[in-house]
Amino acid sequence: MTAAVGAPELLRADGLLADGPAVWGRPVPARGGGVFVVELADPRAVAPIELTRVGKWLERVPDLRLDGAHPSSRALAARIASFWIPSSRVLYVGATDGSIGGRVEAIRNTALGDRRPHSGGHWLHLLTGLERARIWWSRTDAVEEYEDALLSTFGDLVPPAERAALPDQAIVLPFANLRTPTGDRKSTGISNSLLAADVARPVAVRRIVDVPPGAAEGATGLPPSRAAGGTVRRAPKPPAARAAGPAGPSGTTRDRRASGRTVDPTWVSADGLDRLRAEHLELTTVRRPEVIARIRAAKELGDLKENADYTAAREEQSFLEGRIESIERTLREATVIDAGAGETVRLGSTVTVEDEDGRRSVYTIVGSTEADPAAGRVSNVSPIGRALLGARAAEDVTVKAPGGSVRYRVTAID
Repeated sequence: MTAAVGAPELLRADGLLADGPAVWGRPVPARGGGVFVVELADPRAVAPIELTRVGKWLERVPDLRLDGAHPSSRALAARIASFWIPSSRVLYVGATDGSIGGRVEAIRNTALGDRRPHSGGHWLHLLTGLERARIWWSRTDAVEEYEDALLSTFGDLVPPAERAALPDQAIVLPFANLRTPTGDRKSTGISNSLLAADVARPVAVRRIVDVPPGAAEGATGLPPSRAAGGTVRRAPKPPAARAAGPAGPSGTTRDRRASGRTVDPTWVSADGLDRLRAEHLELTTVRRPEVIARIRAAKELGDLKENADYTAAREEQSFLEGRIESIERTLREATVIDAGAGETVRLGSTVTVEDEDGRRSVYTIVGSTEADPAAGRVSNVSPIGRALLGARAAEDVTVKAPGGSVRYRVTAID
């Protein structure tokens, strides 16, 4: 077989029964989970990329970078076109545990640059003539295993001459696939190609539920966004508070983004930012390759359904990728704390306090992403952090904790 093999042949090559086809743009009558393949009716010598769509993509996602720099439409289109495989009809291989038809519909309805409903295969939206593309599918419960098998088979079918012409000859995938299920990624040089994750809109609350002591927000030392389970409901802010614009790092106001949504700023100290960057480097350059190598080694053992090493490695990869995504989101949205010199406590201040029994404690006020009460770093949204913000030296403050109120005197501010 050659790379010109179509979707049905590719599915059958891995022992799957091909169903279809459905025309792109029409419902796919497949409700269960499985794998699917998007293909052209005939191979194309060059990628049918529409330049105006590339330009709109760059306008929509201004943070998109090519080799670290903001690209022109033509430069970005040329880089993407370099991954086109002329003899191949297969454009994209996908998989889902849910509904195949629903996943294809989600991909079709995701605007270029958006993360939702589903950003997989978003390069497809750059192509003209996609309305003539076809979707084939096959039902299976082992969706990840067969997705990986289909991509591996596809790579083996690419002629050596066409492989040699690709910018990345090690990871050879269909045009619109950017990574494998095991985490191997095409080296495209493109970064920040999707908009930042959406921030949920505040929901008006008509009922406030009192919770027992010990279960109040902040009692665990974790910010609400990192609390485990449950839903945190808050009373609506008064109109004046909602209308307030961005303010300095007091931790008490919110930032209004261009989208019109009001969100909490992500405050990070300079040291915290350095720690996040170091952790990101460790995870992406050391831990990620180690996990990928473990997955590859486990795959060589055979049956993936009964392979404990493979399952454990995939679970570790899931946690790893989640942490990497969380760090990258924080790095994109972080506002660095500039404590500076001042007479009042603010974000970044190190505060020495004394309780009524004369015992001294030292706290550093940080954003919620850096909170570590055991190390003396308290969040600006915790009870003690909220009480200390704005206080002056020699001033008494009252911390309203779930176990009762505690009075402190501020003895020093650094």
